[in-house]
Amino acid sequence: MPPSATLYPIPVCKAPSAPDGRSAAGEDPAKRRQILEGARQIFVSVGFDAASMNDIVRESGVSKSTLYVYFRSKEDLFHALIEEERERYFAEVEALLGDADHPAETLTLFGTRLATMVLSPAAMHAKRTVIAVASRMPHLGREFYRHGPARGLALVSDYLTRACEAGTLAIDDVPLAAAQFIELTTAGLLRRRFFDDEAPPATSEDIARTVDAAVTLFMSGYGPKR
Repeated sequence: MPPSATLYPIPVCKAPSAPDGRSAAGEDPAKRRQILEGARQIFVSVGFDAASMNDIVRESGVSKSTLYVYFRSKEDLFHALIEEERERYFAEVEALLGDADHPAETLTLFGTRLATMVLSPAAMHAKRTVIAVASRMPHLGREFYRHGPARGLALVSDYLTRACEAGTLAIDDVPLAAAQFIELTTAGLLRRRFFDDEAPPATSEDIARTVDAAVTLFMSGYGPKR
């Protein structure tokens, strides 16, 4: 996979310190970040399956004993990388889904952010990795779905429910409509890029055109009935 400079970078909170002012074992945020960045580089360069904890030790510049204080396995490291990026994304999109009085504008903002994230090299790499290992580690696939796509679907469903209550949308089956909108935001863009890592990246113009069409179609079907 091609490296991505934006794969999973996120600030971490300050951890509690030991009595002498040093961070307790496993609680130094700078050390944790150092390890995660090393793991990120290894996962991108050689892939999840080929990566080893020794590779991560070498790349992150910590001892093996230090690595295992923070993370028990490369699965834990991969999960932590995804979790950080996911929390940053959801904090962002929750703020976008606030205005139930103007669903076309709100869904355009949300759809653009969603499509940009889903089509990013980091997100494509994460999805391919999860699918590649899901048959051996089904819990990883379940957790990825429950805390990612399923959570996003719930957020959109909640927004559509509020818009229906405000009278700006008219939807009989909200979960279905939410799933439809999410799929529409990347229609024609996602599938090829998912299977072909040499496909050209989606441009901002591609995403804008696709999301605008998605919102137009969605509003024509679910806009308020006159």
